Amino acid sequence: MKGAFITFEGCEGAGKSTQIRLLAEYLSKNKIPYTVTREPGGTKISESIREIILDGKNTAMTDECEALLYAAARVQHLADTVKPALDRGEIVLCDRYIFSSFAYQGYGRGLDMTFLKEINRYAMEKFMPDLTLFLDLPAVNAFARKHGADKNDRIEQAGEAFHNRVYNGYKSLLNEYRENILPVDCSGTKFETNEKIIQILRSRGLIS
Repeated sequence: MKGAFITFEGCEGAGKSTQIRLLAEYLSKNKIPYTVTREPGGTKISESIREIILDGKNTAMTDECEALLYAAARVQHLADTVKPALDRGEIVLCDRYIFSSFAYQGYGRGLDMTFLKEINRYAMEKFMPDLTLFLDLPAVNAFARKHGADKNDRIEQAGEAFHNRVYNGYKSLLNEYRENILPVDCSGTKFETNEKIIQILRSRGLIS
């Protein structure tokens, strides 16, 4: 049985973790095998890299270093977690993936997109998601939901202008990758959003 790779994108506080949890509950109820994971992280080495990236004390980290660390964590994550789960025929639900790098390091940090695509070439060529769901909620609304930025998270502390660029970047990526990314209006309740996601996945034949 072939697995499916489904990734979730959105601004900080858009509700990715909640929607992944609700979808996981649906899959469990319907006895559909799945794995829940996240980026950066999802495996021991990648979680260690995550700590370095997000550590609020690492203020001297260059944007290029940040992007390379994300790419490195991604390759290890694919080898240790994503590929084995797909080989087992499971649905992989991943909190963030390649498009986070494009939105945050590309549009947010201003790094060259060619550079970002090059360092993520392995992931793009070998493990493009079957579908990416973008939880469409502007940064200001998303942060309001989570009651502000985490003072210990270096990315969340990047400032309002940065996160607005990230959101606008996601909107641009929606146009560039229309076959890969679908927006999900998550202005309603979490349960309404969950139902929208389930209907999208059913229509794509990714779940029954």
